[in-house]
Amino acid sequence: MSDTYIIEVSSKAAGIVVRTDGGYRFFAATHRFNPLEGQIFRNAREAERAAIRLANGELRRAA
Repeated sequence: MSDTYIIEVSSKAAGIVVRTDGGYRFFAATHRFNPLEGQIFRNAREAERAAIRLANGELRRAA
């Protein structure tokens, strides 16, 4: 299993996740995905689902 994954939404980079002791930490590639910055996910797929929900307006963005 890899330690780093690129997360894409609609074929555009949303960020990367890096494996840590507690899971996978998200680092946003653009301001659009800053609400996910620093969050820990169980796996890369969970981070991808969160990025998709954010892009679709299903998650609240920080002001």
